Parts: sequence; C-alpha cells; structure tokens
Amino acid sequence: MTFDETVPRTGTDTAGWSATYRSLGEQRLSSAEERFERARRTTGLWLAPLVSAVFLLLPLDLPPTQQTLAGILLGVIVLWVTEPVPIPVGGLIGVAAIVLSGVASAEDALEPFGSTTIFTFIGAFILAQAMLKHGVARRFAFFMLSLPGVGRSTFRLVAAFGLVTCLLSAFVSNTAAVAMLLPTALGMLTVIARMLRDRGAVAADFDPARLRVGAALVLMLAYGAGVGGLLTPVGSPPNLIGRGLIEEATGEKISFARWTATALPLCAAMFVVLVAVLLLLNRPEIRRIEGVAEYVREERAALGRLSRAEINTLVAFGVTVSLWIFPGVVALVAGTDAPVYETVGGRLDEGVVAVLGASLLFLLPTDWSRREATLNWSDAARIDWGTVLFFGTGIIFGALLEDTGLAGTIGGGAAAALGLSSLVAITAFAAVLAIVLSETTSNTASASVVVPIVIPIAVAAGVDPFVPALAATFAASFGFMLPVSTAQNAIVYGSGVVPITTMVRSGFGFDVIGALLIVLGLPLAVARTGIGG
Repeated sequence: MTFDETVPRTGTDTAGWSATYRSLGEQRLSSAEERFERARRTTGLWLAPLVSAVFLLLPLDLPPTQQTLAGILLGVIVLWVTEPVPIPVGGLIGVAAIVLSGVASAEDALEPFGSTTIFTFIGAFILAQAMLKHGVARRFAFFMLSLPGVGRSTFRLVAAFGLVTCLLSAFVSNTAAVAMLLPTALGMLTVIARMLRDRGAVAADFDPARLRVGAALVLMLAYGAGVGGLLTPVGSPPNLIGRGLIEEATGEKISFARWTATALPLCAAMFVVLVAVLLLLNRPEIRRIEGVAEYVREERAALGRLSRAEINTLVAFGVTVSLWIFPGVVALVAGTDAPVYETVGGRLDEGVVAVLGASLLFLLPTDWSRREATLNWSDAARIDWGTVLFFGTGIIFGALLEDTGLAGTIGGGAAAALGLSSLVAITAFAAVLAIVLSETTSNTASASVVVPIVIPIAVAAGVDPFVPALAATFAASFGFMLPVSTAQNAIVYGSGVVPITTMVRSGFGFDVIGALLIVLGLPLAVARTGIGG
C-alpha cells in the first residue's frame, strides 16, 4: 500500500494481509530485496538436503535415532529460515521424513495435531475473522482515538495508536491489526501534513511521507502489535507454540488468566519504553495538532450504530473470554486444590471453549428469514490454516526431541560448552537467540526452534526451565529491525513512510531494551504470579 492509495473503510479490506506465508509475487519488495529473497529461497532448495545428509553421515557418538532426528531437524530449520517452500510445508516435509526414517510411527508423530492448543488456534482465528469482517476492531480503534485530548497532541496520538494496536493484537492477529489500522494512520498523517502546509511550515509540494511523526506513527503500529501480542496466549502464534512446548516438556499447565497476569506488567513496561524510543528517535515536527479530532468524529459517524453482526460478534467474543478466565477466578476463590477447580478447569478446556465461542458465530443470526448467520464457512476458510499446520509440526519436533533423548543431549552439551549455569545467563541466551533468529525468519519458526533447545539447557543446569522457555517465547515475537522480520514490519514499510535506515535504527534500539526487560522483568513476573508452579 502506498501513501496515496485510497483509505479502506471496512475490516474486510484487510483480507489480503491475512496470509502469513507469502510468495515473492505476493509481496511488494524493492529490487535489492527481491534479489536477496530469491537467492535466499533458492539456496534453501539445495542447502536443506545437503545439511541433513552431511549430518547423518558424520561419525558421531549418538544413538541412531537421535542422530537421524537431529539431521532431519537441521534440514527443516534450513527450510524454515530460507523458505524455498512455505514454512508450514517445510514442517510437513520434516514430519514425513521422521516417519519414513523410522524415528517414530505415523500415529505417534501425528498425535500433536489433536492437541487442545490446535483447537484454541482455530477458535481464536475464527473469532478474529469475525471482528475484522464486521468492523468491530475498527470501531474499537476509533473509540479509543476519540478519547478526550488524544487528537490534539502528536505525542498522545502516537501513544494512543500504540495502545489501540496493543489491545487489538492481544486477540486479533498482529498482521491483521496493523493492516486494518494503517489506512487510518495514513489518513491522520494527511491531516497533519495539510496543517503544516497551511501554517507555511513546509513547502506546498512537500511529501507527507517524509514526516518524522509519520515514521513514529506507523512504526508504533508494527511494534505495538508485537508488544500487545504477548498479552494473551492467543495474541500471537509464538505464544501458543511456546506454551505448548513448555507444557509438553514439563507437564505443567499455564492457564489463560495466569499467562495474562504474568505478561501484563511486562507488556506495560515494554509499551512505555516503546513510546519513549520511537518519539526520541523520530521526534515529531510539531507537538500540538488540529483537525485529527474532527477526522475521527467523521469516521465514527460514518460507522453508524452497531449492526446485528457486530453485536453477535461481541457476544461470542465476550462468552469466550469469560469462559477462558473463569477457571482462574475459581482458583483464586477456592484454591487450585479444590475439587470445584479441578472440575471447572477440566471441563472448560481452552480449546473446547475457543471452538464453542467460534461456533456461536455460525448460530447467531443476522437475517433469520434468509437463515444467514454472523459468519459462513467461506469466512472460516480464510483464517491462517498455515499457522495451524505449522504449530502442529513444531509440537511434533518438540515432543520427539524429548522422547528420543536428543533434547537432553543438546542441553547438556550446550550448557557445558557455553558455561550456562545460572537462571540469568540461560534466560539471556534464550532471549538473544530468539530475537536474532526472528530477525531472519518468522517469529513462529523462531519459537519452534529456540524453545526446544532452551528447555534441556535449563534442565541440564538444574534451573527451572519455565523462565528461560517463556523468555524465548516472548523474544520470538521481537525482530523489529528489518521489513522481512515480521509481516507487520513489511506492511508499514510498504506504506513508503518509513525509510529502511529509520526502521533499522528504531528496531535495534527496541530490540536491545526489550531483551533487557525480558531478562530482568520476566523472572519477577513469574515469581509474582507463581506461573509454572
């Protein structure tokens, strides 16, 4: 999307951004970026099988099953990083190789596809699709931006956009949230540019895309989505992937309520730092602005009253979130050892609740005479099924790393080689590795690769693996320096408002401070909530 394109007004306009894994023809890249992407993907076609073959032929002192699994996993990691095929397909190729090589039977290998977290993914994605299709998310955004004082200051405007993005991305995919809000941000940037021209502060032919406040505004969308996505287990695919791997390896459950309670103070601190970093590095040309409040009022008026579809979506969303949180409320009142908690927690499984809430969207009518419901199946077919598949393959590799003993071998070797023996050192290693990897590949792939490595390292060092594994999970959602790091980065870079140097400088600053916050703040948050018990 370029700066001068027509601003879309409905949630359905974001449908084109729903694909997480896109071919070169589906992306808008510069000539240099396209050459790099083509070379990267071509390299993966021969490098992945070569890496696997060489590793399998090495005379290592490993049990055959462990060496075979390691060779296959290395090849899959190469496929994930270089993307010669879509990332979910790379995982499926690895699963097929596992079965064909005899590392595991088909039944054992495919068992994670029946995981409750798979259904949490599906239900959450369908709910988010309804919020986008019927404009609930857009209505919420304009409500937040209409709060008193927001439209009069560039600082408040940037912070407000970040807050809206954070809250939306806690339940809607980061990519969709940014794609939906970007046109509104560009519309407000047009208002600011017009005001500067009227005041004579810039030339009549000045390009609004060169404004520093514009860079701060759209970068706030991309980075704010990454921060807000950490707030709930369903906020970002790495969250569910990391949580699933942690639960698989440790047997400990992390409830929706406890995850949110742990992430909330950390996300709040990250948000404050994000606002400060973006406004310091991209200082707005003016402080006070006029006209934005009027723009927001016009947009809200154009939305009209809540439609039946919007009301139905809010009902389904409210029921789902309430049932997700209810077991945590029971635990606070009765305690985790009480029979009522065990009954409620067992029956209100998050995956079951998610598909129940999503099912309401196909039952609540918008036009009973025509038997039309809030969503139809063609809407559900548009959700990110690739991420669902990718999650399943990631859990498969995590489970097999544990079952074959390869995880313990890797953990012991890494702990000894790197001298990782303390909680802080292992947590720092996990966070930095996940951030570095997420700069070059998808955040979902980063979580799937790093979390299974970090858990055995912590176990080998005699450290509770919850904090390091959660640190890797949180850090996997970072990667703010490059347009190719995340889909939301690519979207805002494609607006033409953010030069690559500005994105690298701002992203590097937030990567470093974010890593420090994770390393120092996550242990405190975990200790406060007792997560992982």
